[in-house]
Amino acid sequence: MSDEAASKAPVDPIDPEDKKIITLARSVRARNGVAEGAAVRDETGRTYVAGTVALESLQLSAVRTAVAMAVASGAKGLEAAAVVSAAEAVAADDLAAVRDLGGAGTPVLLAGPDGTLRLTVPAS
Repeated sequence: MSDEAASKAPVDPIDPEDKKIITLARSVRARNGVAEGAAVRDETGRTYVAGTVALESLQLSAVRTAVAMAVASGAKGLEAAAVVSAAEAVAADDLAAVRDLGGAGTPVLLAGPDGTLRLTVPAS
């Protein structure tokens, strides 16, 4: 490939570990047929994946479910979170849950149903 062609090649700005949690979130959304899929990565690199919980007596977003799974498994912090949804923004309650475990600077990646990253916001 020429230098000119190489300079025009698309560059994937998404970190491979972030791409992984987006893929996991997308997979759980599709597999379970739910509105949202989410994945979080803890301070040791372990991932927790969840879909929306929509029971008559219990309503949880995918992000809050994934954060709860991380806490229940002993995670002490979060490196990143991803949510795959048709929504245009990350819900304030989801950002708060990520912030509670990960801190204000923890990135939350919002991807569309096709897995395309739409935005990254800090959990502040």
